Amino acid sequence: MHNQVTLAEPTVELAPQYLAFYEEWLAGGEMFVPWVIGIDPTDFAAMVRYLQDNADGVNLKEGWVPSSTYWLVNADSKVVGAVNIRHRLTEKLLQSGGHIGYGILHSERRKGLATELLRQALLKAGGLGITKALVVCDDSNIASERTIRRNGGLEDSSYIEEDGNVIRRFWIET
Repeated sequence: MHNQVTLAEPTVELAPQYLAFYEEWLAGGEMFVPWVIGIDPTDFAAMVRYLQDNADGVNLKEGWVPSSTYWLVNADSKVVGAVNIRHRLTEKLLQSGGHIGYGILHSERRKGLATELLRQALLKAGGLGITKALVVCDDSNIASERTIRRNGGLEDSSYIEEDGNVIRRFWIET
């Protein structure tokens, strides 16, 4: 079984742990998932403030919805993953973004952490009044599909992006 992990709100106190997470993700060369981990953390306090503003629905970019970000932290206070929960869906998010985007550090995968991260994120989503959460993954992402199904995901119709990429869409009761 995996380490005890919890979702933590971004804070400046976790700066060293988050920066280690960010640097490791960057070094791995993978796309930033969820998108929020791609935010430049150089001015750490400003980044944390930006994430809090997003959660509060303050100073949102045009057409964006409020979203809450949490970091997945293990018993050693290491940040091993992140999740972004959108409080509501736009038409685009309904097609291809969903309510919840999440990612686990490459070195921490295959330990059940994504399943636990999504389980805890669904509880947070329920607390935001989301009764059914839309969670999506690329058709090629078998690991993510398994994670979603382990958390009760029921498949809906897929969405095909302009470039032909197939997005699989799942609904999960919170």
